[in-house]
This record gives sequence, structure tokens and C-alpha cells, in this order.
Amino acid sequence: MRMSHLSRRAVLAGTAAAAAVVAVPILPGAAQAAGAQAAAPDYRWRNAVIGGTGFVTGVLFHPSVPGLAYARTDIGGAYRWDDRSARWIPLIDHIGWDDWNLLGVEAMAVDPVHPDRLYLALGTYAQSWAGDGAVLRSEDRGATWSRTDLTVKLGANEDGRGAGERLLVDPRDSDVLWLGTRHDGLLKSIDRGATWAAVSAFPGSPSVSGQGVTLLVAAGRSVYAGWGDSDGTVANLYRTADGTTWEAVPGQPSGASAKVPIRAAYDCHARELYVTYADAPGPNGQANGSVHKLATGSGTWTEVTPVKPGGTTSDGSADTFGYGGVAVDACRPGTVVVSTNNRWAAVDTLYRTTDGGRTWTSLKDKAVLDVSETPFLRFGADQPKFGWWIQAVAVDPYDSRHVVYGTGATLYGTRDLVHWAPQIRGLEETSVRQLISPPVGEAHLISGSGDIGVMYHERLTASPSRGMATNPVFGTATGLAQATDRPAYVVRAGWGDHGNGAYSNDGGRTWAPFAGQPSIAHDAPGPIATNADGSVLLWSFVHWDGTKHPAHRSTDNGTTWTEIPSFPKGATPVADPADPTLFYAYDTDTGTLLASTDSGITFTERAGGLPSGDSQFKVVAAPGRSGDLWLSAKGNGLFRSVDGGASFAKVAGCRASYTLGFGKAADGAEYPAIYQVGSIDSGTGVHRSDDGAKSWVRINDDRHQWGYIGDVVIGDPRVYGRVYLATNGRGIQYGEPV
Repeated sequence: MRMSHLSRRAVLAGTAAAAAVVAVPILPGAAQAAGAQAAAPDYRWRNAVIGGTGFVTGVLFHPSVPGLAYARTDIGGAYRWDDRSARWIPLIDHIGWDDWNLLGVEAMAVDPVHPDRLYLALGTYAQSWAGDGAVLRSEDRGATWSRTDLTVKLGANEDGRGAGERLLVDPRDSDVLWLGTRHDGLLKSIDRGATWAAVSAFPGSPSVSGQGVTLLVAAGRSVYAGWGDSDGTVANLYRTADGTTWEAVPGQPSGASAKVPIRAAYDCHARELYVTYADAPGPNGQANGSVHKLATGSGTWTEVTPVKPGGTTSDGSADTFGYGGVAVDACRPGTVVVSTNNRWAAVDTLYRTTDGGRTWTSLKDKAVLDVSETPFLRFGADQPKFGWWIQAVAVDPYDSRHVVYGTGATLYGTRDLVHWAPQIRGLEETSVRQLISPPVGEAHLISGSGDIGVMYHERLTASPSRGMATNPVFGTATGLAQATDRPAYVVRAGWGDHGNGAYSNDGGRTWAPFAGQPSIAHDAPGPIATNADGSVLLWSFVHWDGTKHPAHRSTDNGTTWTEIPSFPKGATPVADPADPTLFYAYDTDTGTLLASTDSGITFTERAGGLPSGDSQFKVVAAPGRSGDLWLSAKGNGLFRSVDGGASFAKVAGCRASYTLGFGKAADGAEYPAIYQVGSIDSGTGVHRSDDGAKSWVRINDDRHQWGYIGDVVIGDPRVYGRVYLATNGRGIQYGEPV
């Protein structure tokens, strides 16, 4: 940590109590140093609208404030619903470069008595290479935060991320909070989250599987905790009535369908606790599950599973699934909604009961889905699916017919239990991989992303009307390129439904698959490039496990391909924007720039002795110029070549460079505007140079940092000052001078 006010941490040692931490209130962004240049006050940052696209892992309506709700995501932060504008407001965009692991939200909690209080447990990965988690607490619904760093890891993007909530305000005392962890048992705070201590009396510690405490829920004055490491034969649900002693809940379900408690909800009118179970934490890998309710007064358990997994569908497929979300209707005793999860054959659904689980109705059966606001949800099909990865379900406590549920790509809502539409405005969770800003045409942006392929953005303020690029439909895009002298010609690569490469002759509006592809493309599609006039394609191949394969070349629009033995395996091909005979490649293993002067047939070494050892080093070519190359070498700095890679000089005044791109030049400037994610002094941010990298100005600020942003940044060739930024979980951000 660079800021001294965040350097004091709680100390957790096994089950020992944590030492106190002094947590200083901070405004969003105060955790990240600003760097040498002052933040430019005249930039406005917004999302290029797609709408959702990622896993919404939790949603909460506040029980005592109409219209107040919160949502969390696995990699893209947390949001507050603004009822007046009918959109989600991002709450933790201030998370900076050094704290990228905190952009995933493991759990959230509201205080029923104090409606302005909000708590978030942050930490995307619990692996050894990831940073520790943190707890944010707010007294103003997330407008400002105080932060306490933990010495345990949380896993918002790991298996079980749709379970929960793992964070809870104690029903007896609003100063007391409980936090369930994956590997370190149960934690407790008695000062509203400022300090934390391990609960040594909790029976379910330590965890070895990475699930640990899966849920915490209040039922009256008692607290219940789900435990995710049971094999189905030992207890997986515990409770405390006094906040000190814990016991296994008597008579609880067991067996293969009740191995992992996923979520729980308490009907305070009927005094019944509903719990959903599965045989695995999800969101994948579940094949069995059940729903049970506990009458907390008598201690009687009743199974109320709507449909038991294990049947067959009409086409003979096995109907296997678990149960996920559960929500009670605060207005109507005995009215409950639960979701199936991982039900790929028959498609997931919501079941609703109005009689305490005696009978259920599938809401999917009469559902009318309207995805016109976010057309990509059709995923290349005629009709959208009701959903998948449904583990977050909520019923508005002030409107029984207002139900919402999260999926792997959006958040659906209804006001009449029949008509459903994405309730997603403002929530953008895309993990973006490639960006192009065409010099001409309707669209100023074409994007390539994880899970949702390639999109043609006719407008930045509305989800692309064509949805995902089709023919073929991609899951994750791995490459995107445009011919600089023939901008109508665009190519893309990725994981497709019928072929892993495609081309467009109308600037990316419509597509056709390559007539042929190398055999390795089936298993390892990687980055792709086209030369300036679109006559030559170079396609590199990298397997998902990191294995590098030989690149291939095509001169007939992808019909036939030949291997390029002299091209460094796994490197990203770079086309010269002015000379169609020139290509470049940077061998990150050896720190060598290679070039081809025969349209990619052969590559020879040029400059050597450059930074090596990191596959994320990037070479980009300045537009409209031949041989003007820039190398972003992360902490090694920024390098430039003006002789086609024969030699490089280090650019002074740039401490670190992670990615770089170009846009329209400033009035009177001779060189294109340069945009860079890097460090000029001590802080990592988005910078612009109007004088060929002689000087820089930081154009984002401490409130707009978005965690990891080191993949792609480009300027708009038609609009000076406009910049597009790829994030890993907060979609496409674009900034403009105001």
C-alpha cells in the first residue's frame, strides 16, 4: 500500500483474535496515489453502453426503504439502484491499479435499522498470488467509504460466488457484523466493521475446499451460518442465539441433494427459514439439489423442493441441476421464490409458491422476455433464454410482483410476474479484450470481449442494435483488426460456434466465417492482424493453458493458410499502417523485435536486448506512419523506434507503460494524440500526450480508476480528446473533455 493511512492492518492468526485496526474514513479513490500529473478536471467518463454482460451474484432490496436496492458482481464491483433515474450507480470505481483484486465483491450487507449504512466484503481471488480482502463501510449508501484491510483472502470470482450473503449485520446489535470466509472460518466485528476477530467457537473452521462459510442469515434474533465443506453426512448449518455459542441445527437435511447450503431467507410472519441446497457450490458443476424450510419455533424441518433433479427432458436429456436463489415476500406470508441453477437441458427457471412450499408455479412457463434494450442477450438465437447461473433472487418488500433475478449476463426484473426485461441500466460488467475506433463509417467503436464476442457500436449511449456479431457467434474474442487503407475490411478471431475466425467487408456490421482455418485454430485461436490494404492475414495461436503454436498466413481472405516458421510462437502480429508489405512481432521471451518486409512470409530479427519475460508487453504502430513503433514494457517503461524496429530508445519521464494507443491530434499538433495507461511518477492512471510523449497529463481521476485497466486504450481518430478504455469487469469506459 502506498498511502500511509491504509498501511495498518488487522492481524488474524489462525483462530486467534485480531488486533485492532485504526481505519481512516476515505473518499472514493483516496487509496491510490495520483502520480506526477494532477488529475485533469475537465474529463467526463462514462460507459459505452452494452448492458450487464457479466454474472450478477447478489441483489438486495433494503427492507425499510422503498426503492433502495444494491447489486454485487463477481469481477465488476457493486451498485446502488437509483429509483428516480431507474439505473444502477457504480459504487467502487475508485478501486485503483494496485488494488485490482478488490473490484470483485464477495458479499454485501445492509442495516435494517440504519438505512444509510452499507457494507461490502471485497476480494476477487483467494489464491496465493492474490492480495488479501478488505471491508468497506459507508454511512451514506456508498457515496463515501471507510476501509479496513483484512489478512484473509476472499473469492468473489471463485466457485461458490453466487452463494451468500456471507456478510451480515447482527439482528440484536447494529454495531456487530459477521463475515464468513472461505479458508479462515467466521469473523466478527463489534465496531461496525472497523476491526475484526476470528470466532474461535465457530465449529466449521478451517476450510480446505475454498467454500467455508457460504451464507449468513438472521432469523428473528438468531444467526444461521451455512458451511460449504460438508460431504452430506455431517452438519452444514449452524446457529447462535446469543452471539457467543454455536450449535449444529438439529434435524437438518443431509444426503447428496443437501451437501452445500447455497442461500437462505427468513419469513418473519410465518417464522420459517427457507434454505436452498445443491451438491456443489456452483455456479457450474451442480447436478442435484433441494429446498427445505425450518419452523424456527418448533424446530421442524420440511422438504419443499419444487421439482427434484434427475428426470429427463422431452428430448431424453438428463434434467440435472441444483437450487440457488431464494427470496421471501415481506408482504405475503408463505410466498417464496426460488431458482434452479446449472439446468442446461431444460433451462433454469424461478419457482414461486404462495402456500409455504406445498405447491409451486414455474415463472418461466408464462414468461415474456423483452431484451430489445440489450439485444446481445439473444446470443445469436431468435429468442433469449430465461437465464442461467441464477443464484441471486430478490422480491421487493414493497411490491410483491416486483421480482428480480441475476444471471450470468444480466439482471431481469418484472412488475407482473409475466413480462420480464433487463433491469440493468448503469450496470456494466464486461471484461474487454480488444478495441478499434474506425476512421470512417457509422460506428466510432468496435469491441471484442470475454463471453460476448465482438460488437459494432453504432452509438455509445445504447447497447449495440445488432447484439453480438454473428456468423459465427463468438464466446470470447481473441483478436480484432482493421485494414488501415481499406477500413471496410475487418477481421476477428475467437471461440466461435462454427469457425474461430471471420471477416467483414462493411466495417464490422455483418460477417462471414473464413472458408478455412488452420487445424490449431480449433483449440487455440489467438490474435490476428491484417495488413494495410487487407490482402494478407497473419493469425497467431495460443492455447488457453499458455502453450504457444506457430502463426499462419493467408492471402485469400482466410480460405487457405500456411505456417510461418520464422514468426515467434505466440507473439501478437502487428501490421504497419502505411506499408502493406511490413509486419512486426515482439518476442517477449527474448526481448527481440522481428520484422517482415515480404508481407509476412519471413521474419528477421532487428533490435534485441529489450525487456523480456512478460507476455503482456505490447508493440503498437503509430497511425499514418511507416516504422513508427512504440513498446509498452510495463515497469520497464516506454520505448520508441522510428526505423521499423532496427533500434529503440527509452522514452524519458515514463516510469511504467502498460498499454498505449493513438487518437486524433490536437489542433496545431503534428503528431497524433497518445493515450497511455502507465505511471509518469508514482501513480498508475490514464494519460494523454499531445506532443509526441514529451509531456503527459493525467486524464482520469481518483474517483475513476476501475481496478485493472492494462489491456487496451485507444483514442478516437475523428474526435480529439475522446479515449476508449478496456477494463476487466467495468466494461468500456470512454472519456471526453468537457
